[in-house]
Amino acid sequence: MSAPRRAVALVALLGALFVLGGAGPVSAHSAVRETTPGEGTVLKSAPKQVTMTFTESVGITDDSLRVLSPENRRVNAGDTEHASGRSDSVRVPLDDGLADGTYTVAWRVVSADSHPISGAFTFSIGKPSETTASVSAEPAVNPASGALYDIARYAAYAAVALLIGAATFVLVCRPDSAEPLRGLVRAGWWVLVASTAALLLIRGPYERGTGPSTLLDPELIENTLTSRPGWALLARLALLAGAAVFLVRLGRGAAAETEIPETESPETESPEKESPEKEQVRPKPVVVAVGGVLAVGLAVTWAAAEHASAGIQVPLAMTSSVLHLLAMAVWLGGLAALLTTLHRSEALLPAASVARFSRLAFASVAVLVLTGVYQSWRGLGSWDAVFDTSYGRILVAKVCAVVLLLAAAGFSRRWTGRLTVAEEPLRVPVLETVGARAGGGADSGPGAGSSSGDTGESASAAAGDGSEEKPENESEPASASGARRGALRRSVLAEVVVGVVVLVITTVLTGTQPGRAEIETAAAEETAAAGQRTASTTLIPFDVGTPGGHGKVQIVLEPGRVGENTVEAVIIGPDGGIATVPEIRLSFTLASQKIGPIDAGLTNKGGYWGTSSLNLPIPGTWTMKVTVRTSDIDQVSETRRVKILR
Repeated sequence: MSAPRRAVALVALLGALFVLGGAGPVSAHSAVRETTPGEGTVLKSAPKQVTMTFTESVGITDDSLRVLSPENRRVNAGDTEHASGRSDSVRVPLDDGLADGTYTVAWRVVSADSHPISGAFTFSIGKPSETTASVSAEPAVNPASGALYDIARYAAYAAVALLIGAATFVLVCRPDSAEPLRGLVRAGWWVLVASTAALLLIRGPYERGTGPSTLLDPELIENTLTSRPGWALLARLALLAGAAVFLVRLGRGAAAETEIPETESPETESPEKESPEKEQVRPKPVVVAVGGVLAVGLAVTWAAAEHASAGIQVPLAMTSSVLHLLAMAVWLGGLAALLTTLHRSEALLPAASVARFSRLAFASVAVLVLTGVYQSWRGLGSWDAVFDTSYGRILVAKVCAVVLLLAAAGFSRRWTGRLTVAEEPLRVPVLETVGARAGGGADSGPGAGSSSGDTGESASAAAGDGSEEKPENESEPASASGARRGALRRSVLAEVVVGVVVLVITTVLTGTQPGRAEIETAAAEETAAAGQRTASTTLIPFDVGTPGGHGKVQIVLEPGRVGENTVEAVIIGPDGGIATVPEIRLSFTLASQKIGPIDAGLTNKGGYWGTSSLNLPIPGTWTMKVTVRTSDIDQVSETRRVKILR
């Protein structure tokens, strides 16, 4: 298999793991900390504006907040803007003279690490009322756009690992021939260019929650190009253009160097000179510096649009993220380069090159461990978040995969050591023998005879009493070396496979809300609930299996605390509008205390089902069971967990 095909196969394996892994939509990385007016509150007079505060800074558009009247009419008096210069707070002014009734606030923002989030809440003026406001119950990200965006992200991570890792392998490990890796580097560059361009186009629909049909919408493209993620992607394309020039000049320089030995006559070549010359062929410092700057710049384009750009200790976090990404690329991309060279190179890969990569991989692992520990602490914040949050559980899975990867790396390092030890003594007798022959023709000064004698003893010890037996003795180390190289190829292949799994888990982790933020959000919600009357809103999809018999039921539990609660259940039909059904039943069970089921006793209120006399005796996480009947014989039941506060 050629190097380009091998790179394509690696990307295909990455995509297969993504599909088979069933990665869901990206989790929200910011969350609502407070709203004014509060969720479900009843005001005596109309507010002048609606304000929302989030757990971290958010990006907005002109219509990030939409306030709808009971008649489904927008009552925004202006565009959405950040409140008082705060990047984590947004507000929108309202029309004067708002009538009594229940108003719906639909919102959509982009959290600081570039992931869109959306939702809705209600408040009332005077007294609650029925509302015809239709708020889409779809997720923040369109499924098709989200899938395309995730595929492009996975491809970009794989491509940058191939590009940086293969280039670093050539510069640092200095194999005899870089020809087998040209295709790998080209594939990494082209895939990274294509995935970055795709991300630029998909970013707009991804943020707005629209489908792929709006990829070429000029307004969405303009919004993307003027946003921080868009700037990072544009910078990545510019750096890739510079990388193309760098790689072309590097390739020409390598080709010029490989032409030098061909001009020498066979008589002038000798094993004594060949090895030292190859050892001395090192890249110029300016080449290493330019390559390093390009690699760091590419890594920064990720750090500027991911977790590191939001939260605590941003400068330190971005530095750690850049080092983490570079170490990952050098290690995993270098593994792919090593595997390609071992399989495709016409000449045997020198043991010295393998040993150099072994040392490089060890340094990369050390950087990964140090930066990984810091990023884990920053993302989790406490031991409770390890198993109580999605981020913590995915992180545990990544740690387990990394342990397997280190085990495979240990086997590779062992075979590298054996290969180096086996081949190194083999060169010494040959060098001494050649030296003895050269010294035997003429006196080279005092002590020449002694040197020749020592050399003869060394050669005799290595090759026996006669020179005729030396080819036979050399064939045995060659056979053993071949076996060791075969074992090394297998262990490196295992490293590459496990490394791809680690890369997939890492990409999923970057799309998951950090445990620290999740716990802080939950604490903020509890604090807000203790100080004001709140409401718990749950959206539950249902499908009875008949034509038109699917939709969602929205259940608002107010205030969602111990004691008497009001319940409103609204059916949202397949078209996103309000629908009616013959019956909705609702019950609550607290299995840990053996309480329930408690029937809510919902009645038809004309457009929705509700009650104002549901009494929940103690706090805890209750199981809420809703049964929706769409005809005399068709019904379906769904359950959700809801937290009742004290």
